[in-house]
Amino acid sequence: MSNSLATLDWIVIAGYFLLLLGIAAWVILQKQENSEDYFLAGRNMGWFVVGASIFASNIGSEHVVGLAGSGAGDKFPLLIYELHAWVVVLLGWLFLPFYVRSGVFTMPEFLEKRFNPRARWFLSLFSLAAYVLTKVSVTLYAGGIVISTLLDISFMQGALATVILTGIYTVLGGMRAVVYTETLQAMILVIGAATLTFLGLNAAGGWGSIVEEVGPQYMDMWRSSNDPEFPWHWLVLSSTIVGIWYWCTDQVIVQRVLTAKNIKEGRRGTIFGAFLKLMPVFLFLIPGVIALVLKQRGELAWDTPDQAFPALMMQILPAGLRGLVAAGLMAALMSSLASVFNSCSTLFTVDIYKKIRPETTEKQMVQVGRIATTVVVLLGILWVPIIEQLAGGSLYNYLQNVQSYIAPPITAVFLLGIFSSRINSNGALVTLFSGLAIAAVRLILEVFKGSLNPDSFLFTIADMNFLKFSSFFFLYCVAAAVVVSLLTAKPIKANLAGLTFGTLSEEQKESNRSSYTWIDIVASLFVVSIVVFIMIYFS
Repeated sequence: MSNSLATLDWIVIAGYFLLLLGIAAWVILQKQENSEDYFLAGRNMGWFVVGASIFASNIGSEHVVGLAGSGAGDKFPLLIYELHAWVVVLLGWLFLPFYVRSGVFTMPEFLEKRFNPRARWFLSLFSLAAYVLTKVSVTLYAGGIVISTLLDISFMQGALATVILTGIYTVLGGMRAVVYTETLQAMILVIGAATLTFLGLNAAGGWGSIVEEVGPQYMDMWRSSNDPEFPWHWLVLSSTIVGIWYWCTDQVIVQRVLTAKNIKEGRRGTIFGAFLKLMPVFLFLIPGVIALVLKQRGELAWDTPDQAFPALMMQILPAGLRGLVAAGLMAALMSSLASVFNSCSTLFTVDIYKKIRPETTEKQMVQVGRIATTVVVLLGILWVPIIEQLAGGSLYNYLQNVQSYIAPPITAVFLLGIFSSRINSNGALVTLFSGLAIAAVRLILEVFKGSLNPDSFLFTIADMNFLKFSSFFFLYCVAAAVVVSLLTAKPIKANLAGLTFGTLSEEQKESNRSSYTWIDIVASLFVVSIVVFIMIYFS
């Protein structure tokens, strides 16, 4: 096969982008001077669109490039982060009813209602910083790799092209443009990646041939407790902490569910999104292993594992199909970036700007959201060179590494805040602020680890396995929130009505019970059973 795109490929890609721009243009022409319409699509989405949007906003560059890179680079234990479908189900059953009842736009807004305005300020600024460190810059890094491979241009030109392609329709169209285009992008991505997996398996001689080539031990996601990289017990603990933060408290994902018509549609959207979430194992991880097998046979060439997926695509797909998968790759990059753009603008506009200038009109809020998006993109571009240093050819590993430092304080505060009425704002703030300091110190030490004295305490902290560090960090966060809360005054229970389990009224409990049927329960159990099956199979 040719290693460059043919005329037919370009026709397919052009057709896809014309369709995408058509949808975005239709949305932009709708009147959007209302902030709820711009940021939450009018809270009027059905379960199918909600689920597809959850999937598309999650399945981005870190999967197209990073997860395939994990499959090609002997990092199979990272598969556990793709088995968080059960956590997506948890979002719909446990967290969503509290969010919907509170009527919030954003997660910081929920923290303000549960604790106080300072908690809201903290999470708004913390989340914006986290998006620059992880979501925006990771997508730009991956976009640079993918688009430079496809178009034979430089890495930085590829990263900038990703921003420009996505930024235009996101800035102009808002959340409605994002969720509708994401639904299309999810379908394109699944079709394209599934085609690549099928043809890749055929080129490698089938699944049995692949397992025989790499050995069954290679595909074991459970390593011993003494493994220096991925000890299984710390992996389970840390990945669960990160999973709850990402799927149940993070603005990008939760914002998709808040666009639903009601709790029932939102919960069904999470169940559908959880089912879709199981597909990356087959759509991205397996192609990474296929790329490794073909490289070992001398049939494929790539320099770092992160190049495995685009290299495989360019090598084995025929003209036309290559264009479809290229469109799917760009769709993944654009959908994840579009999600972050919109969530960043929502966080800044609703949680920061509106608080400083409460007299701001709805139309001005939409304009400020557009400006905020642009600033976040510029910051993300500045962080890309640091990622090149930290990623070391494994983007997915970098992402899980940084997220394991960001997640513990936020996961602890949200979980304790919902489960216990005794946790107060003092406990939450001490946990959040000290957690930020600890996370920043660890990240800085990791960047400069090479210049530290190997016998020093700082080197010991920098060199500790990131999964182990994350687990102990979470235990500290829980202890800090509980101890400080118990040593200070109880919250006023009347102010927490409907925000914790202990303050739910009988009417609210009954309303929640009537929002699901046996179908929702069976569908949720089905998703969880598939997760268990995959965990057993890859052991």
